[in-house]
Amino acid sequence: MVLKLREDRAASSAFRHPWVFSGALATRPDPELHGRLVHVAAADGRILGTGTYSANVSIAVRLFEFGPATIDRGWLARRIAEADARRRLLGYGPGTDTTGYRVVFGESDGLPGLVLDRFGDVLVFQLSTAGMDALREDLIDVLLDQFQPQAIVERSDVSVRREEGLNEVTSLRHGEPPQLVPFREHGVELLADVLGGQKTGFYLDQKDLRLRLRALTAHVPGAPGATSSASSAAGAGVTRAPGLKGARVLNLFAHSGSTGLAALLGGAASVHNVDSSAAGLELCRAHADLHGLGEDRFTVEEADIFQWLTAAADQASSAGQYDIVLLDPPALIKSQRDAEQGRRAYHFLNRAAIRLVRDGGLLVTSSCSSFFKEDDFAFELRRATVAVGVTLHHLETVRQSADHPPSIYFPEAMYLKTLICQVTR
Repeated sequence: MVLKLREDRAASSAFRHPWVFSGALATRPDPELHGRLVHVAAADGRILGTGTYSANVSIAVRLFEFGPATIDRGWLARRIAEADARRRLLGYGPGTDTTGYRVVFGESDGLPGLVLDRFGDVLVFQLSTAGMDALREDLIDVLLDQFQPQAIVERSDVSVRREEGLNEVTSLRHGEPPQLVPFREHGVELLADVLGGQKTGFYLDQKDLRLRLRALTAHVPGAPGATSSASSAAGAGVTRAPGLKGARVLNLFAHSGSTGLAALLGGAASVHNVDSSAAGLELCRAHADLHGLGEDRFTVEEADIFQWLTAAADQASSAGQYDIVLLDPPALIKSQRDAEQGRRAYHFLNRAAIRLVRDGGLLVTSSCSSFFKEDDFAFELRRATVAVGVTLHHLETVRQSADHPPSIYFPEAMYLKTLICQVTR
C-alpha cells in the first residue's frame, strides 16, 4: 500500500526524519492498515520511505527505510547486527568491562518501536508500536540466532502501547534468567531486575554519569593552599583544590542505588538512598550486599521524595548537610500537556535539593524529559537559586550514554541531561 503525502509536506521525509504525521498525508488511510507495512510517496509518486502505519496516533507512519524496501526477517537481522556492531565499536559487549548496554535504541538505529537491552547473557526487548509488535516472532528468532542468549525477556509494559490498541506485556520468551541478572559497567559489577524492575530492569542511560561520579569522588581532599606529597617532593609547591573524596552523598530517586554506589566506589564516605519504590530499594540492598557495604556507609529509605524534601526543608539541621546531592527524577513532562505542571515540579525539587548542599558542594541534577529542553532546565535552576539565595556554578553537562545515540536525523532522541553544579552561599 502506498500513502501519498501532501505536496507541501515531503521535505521532512526527504531529509530522513523517521516520522510522518497524520496531517502530512494527502488522504486518510483505511484503518485496516493499522500495524501494516506501507510505502510513503511524494505527490508525484516517488517512494520516499517504507515503514508501518498507526491509525490511532498522530505519528501515522514510522519509517524503517528511506526509499522502497522489503522488510522481513533478513532485513531485521541485518539491522540489529549493524546496531550491535556500533556498540562494539564503542567498547561495549562480551569480554569487555561493559556487558550491560542498549543494543537497539528505536529510531536512532532505524528500528522505530524497538528497544533492545543486553545484560550479560540475558536480552530484554520492548515493543511500543503495532508495526513492531507484528514483527515479534521474527525478532525472537533473530535474537536467538545472533546472540545465543541464556534468556530473552519481553518488557512491553509501557502505556504508549494502549494508544496503539495493544495490551501491555511482560513475558519470558526464552530460557530462565536469574532473579537478579549480573553484568558489568566500566568494570563495576551491577545487577538488573529484568522481570520486575523499572523500564527493562536497569537505567543503562546514566553509565557516563556513574563513571564521572567515580572520578569526582576520587579526588584527593585538601584545603586551598595545601600541597600534595607528590608536588612537595618535586619541590613544586603546587596548590591543590578541595576534593570530594570522603563526601557525604544524598541520592534522591535512587532506584537501584547504582549512581550512589558509583560515588561510594570512587571515594565518597557515605550514601543515603531515598526512593518511593520498595522493589527499587531491594535492588539497592542487593548492590550493597554485592559490594560488601555496611549500613554505616550505604543506607536506604523508602519515602515519597516530594514529601521527604518538604519535611527536610522544615528542619534547619538539614541545611547544607550533604557534600553531593544527586537528583534524578522520572520524566515529569511526558507531553506538552504536562509542561506547566512538570516545570513546577522540577523547580520544587531543585530548590529543595539545593538547600541540602553545603557551601562548595555539588548538586547533580538530571532530567529525562525530552519535552523539557536544556534552556528550560537552566531557567528553572536560576529561579531555584534566587529563591534559596545561592549561586550555582555550572561545571559540566553529562548526557545519555553513547549506547543511546541521538540520531542526526532524529533530534527527538536527545532526552537525558544532567547538570553538575557547584553551590556557593
